[in-house]
Amino acid sequence: MEPIEIPNTPVQASLPAETKPEHAAIAPMWHTVALIAILILFSWGNAQSDHSKMMKHGVAPFYLLTMIWEWILFFYVWWGIRKRKVTMKELVGGRWNKVEDALIDVVIAASFWFVALIVLALLAKLLHLTGGAGQFEEVRKQIGFLVPHSAIEVAMWVGLCATAGICEEVVFRGYLQRQFAAMGRNVWVGIVLSGICFGSAHGYEGVRRMMLIAVYGMMFGVLAHYRKSLRPGMMAHGLHDLVTGLVLRAFIK
Repeated sequence: MEPIEIPNTPVQASLPAETKPEHAAIAPMWHTVALIAILILFSWGNAQSDHSKMMKHGVAPFYLLTMIWEWILFFYVWWGIRKRKVTMKELVGGRWNKVEDALIDVVIAASFWFVALIVLALLAKLLHLTGGAGQFEEVRKQIGFLVPHSAIEVAMWVGLCATAGICEEVVFRGYLQRQFAAMGRNVWVGIVLSGICFGSAHGYEGVRRMMLIAVYGMMFGVLAHYRKSLRPGMMAHGLHDLVTGLVLRAFIK
């Protein structure tokens, strides 16, 4: 009897969740640990700084230094993901093949921002961050130094907001969220931990506002996960910072 030949075909089996690309590390873990340490130290330093001294010379130098710092973090992430042969295009995700694609992301960004404002307003009320002259004075002390005044400062503020929208979404939602998801083998672990890191990076805003920002970061994480792109988040992030600064400018003299 002749032997029966078995075709040499690969076994088609579904991959377990932990081996899917979205749960794969995109950079060495030492690189991630170093980034988290840098963010914590920078946040702590900002929290300890006397920002009133900075206001004596205007905020333009601070805007410039902050933009430089944000891009340093951006390129640090880019350097880390290159070690795993991941491109920045892959990290950002999404493609605009036609004008309609970009418009869809604009609508998503605007809708997300509107819903997020409602959620944040409710959460701020629960944390007693709204209402009363005392609360306004607290906000003025914590973030009043960031408000632009002159035309040059307003122009630089626009650049800073665009920079924050791009760089911070890449760092927190593109990089850290993916890394934490790989560590925890769960995308929601990535969303929660990256949101906490996002809040922790804003030490100058005080503990309660850091909690609010952490929740906001988690909302951005959900958006990035379901849209499979950082583009809407980048637009919503930049828009939020821009409007916040201009509104505060109207009330803080």
